[in-house]
Amino acid sequence: MRRKLRPPLPPRHGLDPARLKLPDEGPWRTLLEHLVERLPRLEPDRIEQMLREERIFGQDGPLGVDTPFAPGTFIWFHRDLPDEVPVPFDVTVVHRDEHLLVVDKPHFLATIPRGRHILETALVRLRRELGLPQLSPAHRLDRVTAGLVMFVITPETRGAYQTLFRDRKVRKEYEAIAPHDPALRLPATVRSRIVKERGVLAAQEIPGEPNAETYIELLEHRDGLGRYRLTPATGRTHQLRVHMNGLGVPILGDTFYPDLTETPLDDFTRPLQLLAKTLEFDDPVSGKPRRFSSGLALRAWTSLEEWAAPPS
Repeated sequence: MRRKLRPPLPPRHGLDPARLKLPDEGPWRTLLEHLVERLPRLEPDRIEQMLREERIFGQDGPLGVDTPFAPGTFIWFHRDLPDEVPVPFDVTVVHRDEHLLVVDKPHFLATIPRGRHILETALVRLRRELGLPQLSPAHRLDRVTAGLVMFVITPETRGAYQTLFRDRKVRKEYEAIAPHDPALRLPATVRSRIVKERGVLAAQEIPGEPNAETYIELLEHRDGLGRYRLTPATGRTHQLRVHMNGLGVPILGDTFYPDLTETPLDDFTRPLQLLAKTLEFDDPVSGKPRRFSSGLALRAWTSLEEWAAPPS
């Protein structure tokens, strides 16, 4: 097995450097010429500045502005960070042992770095705050969904725990607050075909062989609202939100279903009332059964007025 190359520069803000492999052949005389063509989102002057400041590294150290193009080699560098809106909610540790870290992720905080969310993500916060530079996610939650997320502390066990989720060996239960429809017959198993196209924000249900399945129960209801337990058998993008909307009871705070509503990134009002409540599985390392429960509650059920209140 080929040994993974170790980056020649340390993490920054809990983030590993980006790594690029140069093509095995090409017309470029210098590394700068190649990177200008390779990274069109960066201004050529910015790439040149990074080289002059010795912020781009090869295996043996920093590379300069006149570095020749070296086919088939690797380079590393830290990307420029976007301006981010701080998410004013904490990540709470639910469980920590030698191999696993389980946390309650708040609404509005992404699980991993992506797009406009880099430092304000659960992974980067936890790496930095807990001093765990090799921490990695075993699975993910949507940015707007709160609740349990499991991370792996030890790299050698990462694959075993990630495989649990890939092979659907983790029983997950969610809670949701949505309108109560007395005519809706529950419990029920909802099956449909869900597709999400790249670049399109919302997923769609289309005719065809089902690829998504959710068991939906009504736990209690009052004042026109219901508290639901959702048990997914599959993990399609936005599956729970799509299935609840398809039943005519969209989850409170959903800005995608039934209608797509754009909200500013600094709007932390009316969070989606969806909570990853439990994770249950047989530990692949110890062989022991595991069960974790979220300590969070959905605000629209405990105080609808506070959940619906405008920002102060």
